[in-house]
Amino acid sequence: MLYHLFEYLEKNYTFPGELLYQYISFRSAMAIIFSLGISTIYGKRIINYLSRQQIGESVRDLGLEGQTEKAGTPTMGGIIIIIATLIPVLLFAKLNNIYVILLIVTTLWMGAIGFLDDYIKTFRKDKEGLKGIFKVFGQVGLGVIVGATLFFHPDITIKENPQVPLSATAVELISSAESEKIEVTPEEKSTKTTIPFVKNNEFDYASLITWINPEWSKYAWLIFIPIVIFIVTAVSNGANLTDGIDGLAAGTSAIIVLTLGLFAWVSGNIIFSDYLNVMYIPRTGEMTIYISAFAGALVGFLWYNTFPAQVFMGDTGSLTIGGIIAVLALATRKELLIPILCGVFLIENLSVVMQVGWFKYTRKKYGEGRRVFLMSPLHHHFQKAGFHESKIVVRFWIIGIFLAIVTIVTLKIR
Repeated sequence: MLYHLFEYLEKNYTFPGELLYQYISFRSAMAIIFSLGISTIYGKRIINYLSRQQIGESVRDLGLEGQTEKAGTPTMGGIIIIIATLIPVLLFAKLNNIYVILLIVTTLWMGAIGFLDDYIKTFRKDKEGLKGIFKVFGQVGLGVIVGATLFFHPDITIKENPQVPLSATAVELISSAESEKIEVTPEEKSTKTTIPFVKNNEFDYASLITWINPEWSKYAWLIFIPIVIFIVTAVSNGANLTDGIDGLAAGTSAIIVLTLGLFAWVSGNIIFSDYLNVMYIPRTGEMTIYISAFAGALVGFLWYNTFPAQVFMGDTGSLTIGGIIAVLALATRKELLIPILCGVFLIENLSVVMQVGWFKYTRKKYGEGRRVFLMSPLHHHFQKAGFHESKIVVRFWIIGIFLAIVTIVTLKIR
């Protein structure tokens, strides 16, 4: 909004600092400052409103230490994250950028699903919330939208081996014969993605079908969209399962989001993508503004969500966080890094799958269900083992930071 306003003013008027809004770094800084301010200052007002409306957490007795004290703590705090993200984005981002539009749609879509789930739990007094099948339908629906947009939209392209544009001075130093050889690589539609730790680290999803017939590349969406659906569903569920103790989901997600922000900025910058020899994806740099706002909202939310939590994000926040992270990874074509970068989400997911699977198998075989963990998801296992939840959260954050560093290292190690 403000970007387009200043763009208009720049064309018609002259005033101090008019060029600042052209820089992604400046708009990203403003976005994170605004989101931090909104989530910390106005977040408290939202928490007080939730308390007055008696929108409190209904806690099931799982035998965990300190669990009963959390009953009645305001939930649906994900609203704080959503508001603190969207307002700076609307102010500072280019609203005609397809990646920004896609992220806004993701935020509203997953936020609505999570809000409905929390509403049923809180006001209908149904502890199960929204039926699992409807959650899956919502996640699949978003996956279809994201996958179709990434595949078909003309503004979502890459450049193979882009040549960095030279300045006018540099061009003048080159002979006319040589200057004719300098050309900018055209943008092209592609379903290529990045494989970590591999030298020629690009993989084309279309190759999964074109090996049968090279002309079938136009049908690659039949492969690509289901993959996107799986990623969106898996990551959003992983974030949802991770939101079990104070500060765990918000802190871990902030680390992941900031890492993806680095990838978005590098991938969208022709100079740094050329220097690091990574895929150049035009227009992805604008996502940095969204990522900055989102990271600021998460950190601001942590002010009230750290132990002892004054508010819980609920599914309104956790499902939204997972959906946004999935779309960011897909847009920057780093989705194959998700098992590393989102390793905390992955182990939380796997712990539940292992626990349920082993319990059902042993019950069928021995007549009595047995468990792999004391309780799942994994953070509850450590709670049962006697660790204080603050220690669990900090150690999971440390693991998240380590995984983020390993992810960043993939920019050079191949």
